[in-house]
Amino acid sequence: MPIVLDANEMAEFLDEVFPQVKGMFEIDRLDEELLVMRLLHHERHLRPGNTVSGPAMFALVDVAAYVATMSRVGREALAVTTHCSIDFMRKPAAGRDVIAEAKVLKLGKALSVTQVLLFSEGESEPVANASLTYSIPPKRKEAP
Repeated sequence: MPIVLDANEMAEFLDEVFPQVKGMFEIDRLDEELLVMRLLHHERHLRPGNTVSGPAMFALVDVAAYVATMSRVGREALAVTTHCSIDFMRKPAAGRDVIAEAKVLKLGKALSVTQVLLFSEGESEPVANASLTYSIPPKRKEAP
């Protein structure tokens, strides 16, 4: 699945269509095999118990799946999550970025299926595993 938007173009696109998350995420790698994206450490992402909150981790997996999909289909701001399942497996380390490794498993005309593993920066054991499906809007035909 070839990449049609590189990491810089995707970062600009995210800033344009989702300004509310500007500065929360950073793309480390984006190619045909893998997207590596990070949730930048910030106190607002912590919950009692000094760990990263579930909603912050959900945001990372959702945005990572979106970026992985959009990098292949182009600027489709209206693509939406139709399914997400997350297994939280261990407590992420506080004070570190959370790293997402996203792989597009299937890309069709209408749906994209992505697997996302989350890691605490510097750790080899995943803290969460997610499966997401995105609905891709149909291409509009140009008027003659």
